[in-house]
Amino acid sequence: MDNEQLTVQRAISGDQAAMRALWTRHAPHIDVVVRRLVGHDPDLAADVAQEVWIQIFKALPGFRGDAQFATWAHRIAVNRTLNALRRTKRMAAMEVAVEDDSASVEPEADRALLAASIEEAAAKLAPGARTVFLLHDVEGYTHEEIAAELGITAGGSKSQLFKARAKLRVLLAHLVDAPSSHRIQSHTAEHAAPAC
Repeated sequence: MDNEQLTVQRAISGDQAAMRALWTRHAPHIDVVVRRLVGHDPDLAADVAQEVWIQIFKALPGFRGDAQFATWAHRIAVNRTLNALRRTKRMAAMEVAVEDDSASVEPEADRALLAASIEEAAAKLAPGARTVFLLHDVEGYTHEEIAAELGITAGGSKSQLFKARAKLRVLLAHLVDAPSSHRIQSHTAEHAAPAC
């Protein structure tokens, strides 16, 4: 039995130190998942992340170990976040109008700035399109899984993804079309975003 499995077993039996160890190890990834799905509402993201961990610890006695703890917790994070978004009716919110000049920022080659540009562009998508884009292209869900999670059809998921990608192409065109001489040199790699 590896260290993670032992920690999970101790947490299941109520060991507070083991629960804290699981939270410390996995909270950064869970926070990223929640923030990506919630968008630009840090208060809601913090509330949802807290709900996610409450749900993880409530569901822990039912954890069978069929998957890695991280995979199991990730699924709970996605499901709980989608439930929270439904509850706050953010899924039905009107699409944020994107100003034509909002996409005209300096192109960046630096990975951290590039990642920030993509996150910012994704936040400008309609909530439904953003959720489908993140679940499909970032998290790797199939259209059938997304349809089941969101209560839509697989065709609806594909349509939302098509719209999301089309808008992202417009919002991120400046990164592709910019001449390389205007890009930040790769010596700024010390600021690169860590791989998730």
